[in-house]
Amino acid sequence: MSDKRLLIYCSASYTIDPKYNDAARQIVDAACSLGYTIVSGGTVKGTMGVIAEEVVKVGGRHVGVVPRFMEPLVYPEMTETIWTDTMSERKEKMRQGATACLALPGGVGTLDELMETLTLAKLDQYSGKVIAYNMDGFYEPLKDLLDHYVRTEMLDEKSRALITFPGTIEELVKELSC
Repeated sequence: MSDKRLLIYCSASYTIDPKYNDAARQIVDAACSLGYTIVSGGTVKGTMGVIAEEVVKVGGRHVGVVPRFMEPLVYPEMTETIWTDTMSERKEKMRQGATACLALPGGVGTLDELMETLTLAKLDQYSGKVIAYNMDGFYEPLKDLLDHYVRTEMLDEKSRALITFPGTIEELVKELSC
């Protein structure tokens, strides 16, 4: 069994454009074919549920990390479910052993998870890849903000380089293949 773990941050919304869920399915298929265990928030909500269903469909391994207060929403067919008491503990447990953390287009929770992971990478507390899937330019405003931080010397270029923004699934898969 591979020890490659892809942590996927994503939307819990049911009302997003279906193209984001279609992309999530393609990414899960590719990651599982590359031997990754998928790690996610482990619920049935939104893209999290789509990811869980796709992992089952392709016969992959899926670890869900779920705070106890979300127990009614847990996806029932996880390979493994890890329970936490708080959202902060959830984020920490999700990152443990992650080879790469991938943020799909998502809301403020996804942004929180992505920025905390980037901060920890900057502080040498997380050693995996930090990736934001820039589908249809979704993360362009974040890229611009980080570049602004570099220009104003609030962020050094070495730290800025810790996060990548592949714009296509092919670019993303290439990055996961390295």
